[in-house]
Order: sequence, then structure tokens, then C-alpha cells
Amino acid sequence: MPNSTEFNVELAAAARGMQDEDGARQAMERAVAVATEILPGCDAAGACVVHRGDRIDTHATSNDELRQVDALQHELGEGPCLDALQHHDTVHSDDLSTDERWPRWGPEVARRLGLFSIVSYRLFSTGDNLGALNLYGRSRAAFSSDDIHDGVALAAHIGVALAAAQEVENLEKALGGRTVIGQATGILMERFELTADRAFSVLIRLSKHKNVEAAPACGADRGDPDGPEGVAGTPRPGCVGLAVGS
Repeated sequence: MPNSTEFNVELAAAARGMQDEDGARQAMERAVAVATEILPGCDAAGACVVHRGDRIDTHATSNDELRQVDALQHELGEGPCLDALQHHDTVHSDDLSTDERWPRWGPEVARRLGLFSIVSYRLFSTGDNLGALNLYGRSRAAFSSDDIHDGVALAAHIGVALAAAQEVENLEKALGGRTVIGQATGILMERFELTADRAFSVLIRLSKHKNVEAAPACGADRGDPDGPEGVAGTPRPGCVGLAVGS
């Protein structure tokens, strides 16, 4: 296995790369590619995401056949991904062909793909259950205890990247696109003397708790003019008017 310094450097680079991706799916595609590159014993990887209503979608896999066996877990109602999401943060098996926890799914994976080992990590951020990262190895007992521990660190970074990507996607839906987000962020920064990160955080909070609308024309004063919670006031000419409903 790589030494801790080498792994930490690779992990930091991976975290920056995932944060730079345009959306949740792209971030997960980067994540599964990174997992097979920096974790010894990991020959294949997949990432699934939990949606509202507990629907689970496989966002990214290192090969198409893996997408099928990931989906098979949900069809059969058994597998390490489901266990990681529902019961344990980390689930590990040294031999899927004989593991009694998943008597239908495990042998099928070994037969179809020749993958015998797996570690599944629940992805979460601030308590939210976001999805799971599944790492597969061709050999039995492919993952050492150090590998599994390093995978926890990788999964933590993936969880943060996924949460951030989902927040951006939700904000785009609420405000109507990235151009409007940039304009609205600029208004908050100028009007309330906020940093870019703080202004973006305010937009995220508003999109979650209020009806946020952005119009391509300036409008009259609305809401509380005294602070970002109201996000109101009359914009300068040429600015986008940001209105917050009740």
C-alpha cells in the first residue's frame, strides 16, 4: 500500500478534483475513478445516490457490468450497499461467493464479474444520508484493514463533494441557472458586504426554506431591507432583482 504521505497527497488532489466537477453525477464519476487509482486492491468501484422517497440511483460505475450488479442489490433487496445505507456506515466482505448475508447477490457478482471482495461506505454529510460508495476487488480478502481505513477518508471527502454538488443543483433549479446565481451572489456581496462564500451560503439557505425567485429585471423593495434573511432592497440599475416570497 502507498505510504500515508503519498496517500494524503493523492486524497487532497482527488478532493479538489471532485469539488471542481459541474454536478453530482460528474463528481461521482470522478470519485469511482479516483478509488480505483489510489486504493490498493480496488479493481472496480460504483457510487449510488439516495433521492427523496428513498429511491436509489447508481450514479457512476467503473464499468457497465458493475452498474447491473449494483442495480441487482435493489432488485433482490440484499447486498452490502443496502446494509451500509440502512444499518452500518461501513460493510466489508472478504468473499462474496460464500458470504451468508447475501446468499443470492454475492455469488452472482463473483460468477458474473469475478469480483470476490467488497467494501461499502455510507456517504453522508451533516447527518444526511446521501448514498454509498462500493469498492470491489478481484481477489479474496483484497482489502487490508489499512485499505478500509483509507477508504473511510475517501468516502468522507466524496460525501462532502456530493452534498456540495447537490446544493448547487438545487439552487440552480430554484433560481433558474448559474448566470442568475452569480448575479444574485454579487447583489448580496455588494448590498450586505458579504464574502462570496457567505453570500452563496445565504442563497443555499434561502432556497431550502423559502420560495426564491430571480427575475431578469429590477423590481421594487421587498422583504426586510436590513439583512440577508430578507435578501431585498432595490438593486442598482442593470442588476437582477432577487425576490423572496413568504
